[in-house]
Parts: sequence; C-alpha cells; structure tokens
Amino acid sequence: MSLLFISHPKCSEHDVGNEHPECPERLDAINDRLIASGMEFSVVRQQAIAAELTQLYRAHSPEYVDRVFALSPESGQVQMDPDTQMMPHSLEAALYAAGANIQAVDAVLSGEMSQAFCAVRPPGHHAERDKAMGFCLFNNIAVGAMHALHQYGLQRIAIVDFDVHHGNGTEDIFFNDQRVLFCSSYEYPFYPYNVGPGNEHILNLPLPAGTDSDAFQQAIQDRWLDKLDAFAPELIMISAGFDAHFEDDMAHFKLVETDYHWITSQLKALANKHCQGRMVSTLEGGYALSALGRSVIVHLKAMLD
Repeated sequence: MSLLFISHPKCSEHDVGNEHPECPERLDAINDRLIASGMEFSVVRQQAIAAELTQLYRAHSPEYVDRVFALSPESGQVQMDPDTQMMPHSLEAALYAAGANIQAVDAVLSGEMSQAFCAVRPPGHHAERDKAMGFCLFNNIAVGAMHALHQYGLQRIAIVDFDVHHGNGTEDIFFNDQRVLFCSSYEYPFYPYNVGPGNEHILNLPLPAGTDSDAFQQAIQDRWLDKLDAFAPELIMISAGFDAHFEDDMAHFKLVETDYHWITSQLKALANKHCQGRMVSTLEGGYALSALGRSVIVHLKAMLD
C-alpha cells in the first residue's frame, strides 16, 4: 500500500523573515526525515496543482479572495493581520497549498489512492471565510472539503484538527453546514482566544496547558471517537498540526510522537470501517523542526498501517 505525498517547491518560497516560526525549513525537515526513515519508498510523490478561483470561492467569500490577490505585493511585505504577512511569493504558495488538498481529494475519491498527505505551507486552519489569521491565507482543508462536497456530492465529511491551536477558521466556514463534523482539540486559554461554544457538529475540545499523553488520549476517547463512529463519515480529513509536541515552544502541551501515531491509528480504524480507508491529511502547525519531522513520519506510518 502506498500513500500520496503532495507538495510543491513554491511552498518553500513563502518566506516572511528569518525569525518567523512558520519558515521554509519546516518542509525541509519533513523531507529529510522522510528519506532518513526509509519511508521515501512508501509514498508516491506528486507536485501540487494551484487552486482555481472558483474553488477558493466555495470556502471563502469572493470579496476576501479578490482582496488577497489585490494585496499580493511585488516587493516587500503586506501585513494581513498581526501574525500574517504576504511577500511576493506568498500568494503563489497559498494557491498550491490549497490546490494540493483538492488534488488529494480527487486522488482519494477517484480510487487512485486510499490516503494522501499534503506537505504544504502556508498553513490554513485559522483562515476564516473573510479573514486571514495566524499565518494562514486560505483555509486549505476547507477548500478541499468543499471540493469533495460539491464535486463528488458527499454528505458526511469528518475533519479532525489536532493542532495545539483551535481551528477557528474551519469552524467559521462550516459552522452552519451539518455535512461536516468538525473536531478540534487545542490548548485553552490560548491563541486564537475567540473560541465559540460549538454545536452538535462542531466538537471543540479545549484542554489546559500541561496536557500530557494520558490526558490527551483519554479526552479524545471520551469526547470524539463514539461521535465520529456514529457520524459514519464518507471521508476523513485531518488538519495535522504537530505543535502540541513537548519540544515545541509555541505552546504548552506535552505530547510525543506516539500520541500522533495513536490518534492517526484511531482515525484510520474509523476510515477503514466507514469509508474504504479514505483519508486526506494536510500540514498545519509544528515549529520545532526535529520534532516536526519525527511526528510527521509516525503520522504517515499510522495512515499506511
């Protein structure tokens, strides 16, 4: 069994400064670990195709998308929000990051592959329908999910976000769409601070600073797994953020690689039960480079198991 691994060189050209944690070296760390682990031979590589305007408009308002295009600078940087900047290559990188998710959905739902991972940046899960936030321009996983809903007519998609920051953008986009069951675990109180109550298909899981493996796994078992099983998704999508790792100083969780293997294995079992193993995962956070590389590898291994 193989796994589709989608990326694009342009995703490494988005660079807003040497001190910024969301840096091009993140993709290098993943690629280096992929080769060192021997998993290079278990993946099928494809270069991402850029998302089209009509595909972006499904997840974001046309006014917002057009504004991002209009603000894309020819030189220097443009500040989109206090944490999010655009430089001359940012728009192109963001189009390939969103397009990778569309490509992954096409591959999985056509039966070409059972699972896919998008090694792309900038990340996406903080981008709301009308707003850039938290390093994110377009909501990559939402663009992919909307493609699955509109192009393939799916009625039940589960999106699981285990980034240490709440996936506020994904919640904003799907808050009134019961075809999507969105599960987001995160440190609270912490960025982005604007966490809502959720609803019957938005399952927020706020956890305190210092959350370790046992507490994390128990909370997932208690709050998510039965509801995901009952939802019987036709596709499982993952916002794969690895910044809850104890080596990552962007937050205050104490997870380790085995936690990422565990939660991915739980999702894989549900995918095997309900949707022929169909899974699409996309990179979100993860800023301690060694921990990021190691965590992605165990995530991919669990997808393949």
